[in-house]
Amino acid sequence: MTHKFDKSKLPSRHVSVGPERAPHRSYYYAMGLDEEAIARPFVGIASAGNDSAPCNTALDAQANIARQGVEAGGGMPRRFNTITVTDGIAMGHQGMKASLVSREVIADSIELSMRGHCYDALLGFAGCDKSLPGMMMAMLRLNVPSIFVYGGSILPGTYRDRDVTVIDVFEAVGQHAAGNCPLHDLIALEKVACPGHGACGGQYTANTMACVGEAIGLSLPNSNMMPAPYRGRDEIAIAAGRQVMELLAANIRPRDICTRAAFENAARVVAATGGSTNAGLHLPAMASEAGIDFDLFDVAEIFKTTPYIADLKPGGRYVAKDMHDAGGVYMLMKTMLANGLLDGSCLTVTGKTLGENIDQVTWNPDQKVIHDVKAPLSPTGGVVGLRGTLAPDGAIVKVAGMKRLQFTGPARVFDCEEDAFAAVEERRIAEGSVIVIRYEGPKGGPGMREMLSTTAALYGQGMGESVALITDGRFSGGTRGFCIGHVGPEAADGGPIALIEDGDTIAIDAIAGTIDLDVPEDVLAARRAAWRPRTNDYGSGALWRYAQNVGPAYKGALTHPGASAETHVYADI
Repeated sequence: MTHKFDKSKLPSRHVSVGPERAPHRSYYYAMGLDEEAIARPFVGIASAGNDSAPCNTALDAQANIARQGVEAGGGMPRRFNTITVTDGIAMGHQGMKASLVSREVIADSIELSMRGHCYDALLGFAGCDKSLPGMMMAMLRLNVPSIFVYGGSILPGTYRDRDVTVIDVFEAVGQHAAGNCPLHDLIALEKVACPGHGACGGQYTANTMACVGEAIGLSLPNSNMMPAPYRGRDEIAIAAGRQVMELLAANIRPRDICTRAAFENAARVVAATGGSTNAGLHLPAMASEAGIDFDLFDVAEIFKTTPYIADLKPGGRYVAKDMHDAGGVYMLMKTMLANGLLDGSCLTVTGKTLGENIDQVTWNPDQKVIHDVKAPLSPTGGVVGLRGTLAPDGAIVKVAGMKRLQFTGPARVFDCEEDAFAAVEERRIAEGSVIVIRYEGPKGGPGMREMLSTTAALYGQGMGESVALITDGRFSGGTRGFCIGHVGPEAADGGPIALIEDGDTIAIDAIAGTIDLDVPEDVLAARRAAWRPRTNDYGSGALWRYAQNVGPAYKGALTHPGASAETHVYADI
């Protein structure tokens, strides 16, 4: 054992120390522990592993092998599982309403398991979109020494001598509908696009938030871009288990690491990689758990001054495996720090600062994935915040790889994604239109669905650059094209998006950062007076509860006040 720990001030004393805890200890003896093992700190190892999708199938094995590191560092590992809702499978139907809700359930379930069993530290293993921010939110909420471990991305599939991902399959559905992809080709593609374990390979939401884990300091350096099937992932799991015990010995906690400067670093890395717009939802939610006011507008301001330098899908050419081969997130941060775009003084789970960690990296000028900041793919970030008369509470758009950054056109309005998707499939959308999908926000959906099926179908039909799409819902990290999400206030709250009618002119300018509805104020006032709230089909259960409690998207779509309302922190019980 590396350290001897005094449990008198650790949460696990409540379940393991003193004569009055004899009944509790009897349970641990029943599981094969002895006196020495019970005297160690208890480390929760949370895994989002399950059989729902390849994103999650390797997580339990990684979590189990992390026990070795915890034990070597003097701790007693206690593994438990949480849920995931896998977006690739939930996409395009009512199941997507469960996706964002699952982020809260993941954070809540980890909190409850840690609280109920009085664990002293936390290792979190996650693989699919919402499980990453959910896991990190729980770490910040509990504030016990913690390390986040990403399960790794999937390797790219190969189809007709080119790398493919699941996004190619979604877009092929649109090509098939347009008559440009025979059914046998679609079937052949779907069978090879996802060749094994791991999360979606491009810079979609999972890999975006995996980059955030390293940039914000909660993950070990250069640990998250390694693909799931690589043997090195076992070494990462063991190292994380050992290092969390070092954090416990030094009493280094997530809120010591995740300062406002660390959140700014994370937002810059999202922009530099052309990451998912969902980061504009998850970073504010994580910040709230740490008591930091950091909303969509703060994120968007950082995006404005960050160059886009990582040539990653869906806007670019490469996948996560290629980024790993090029040197990983720390190679990206090497050029960013050298050019004044990061705060190197932020603490990380290594016990060293971000700058000290980056000093261990040598810039590789021969790799092709990550550009030097002095020679970016574009001078401003891959993601842009918008605000205007259509979105007083803001909106967000990914511009990485886009040629057209301004769009004005007549509205084509739909009150749910299914109706919009049917219109796209039936080729009832005219070029130059601005498709509006509303009542899909956090409250109105409920659940703020992603719209990948619709956007991918548009791209598959060759309309990705000739129409725009706005919604109070979300977009997948795999979405490309002129697609604006998180429009707020949402339609369910009577925001301007609820008042749009077919034919209204909408103007979007991703250079100026504006989104406006060109309708006279007296006309809008009359529509507002006639508007009535809508009901949905969810009168009970988790979706009903979520709709009652969820806040606005620009603050992270949170269901509780966060650390600002705390009277105590779990770690100090």
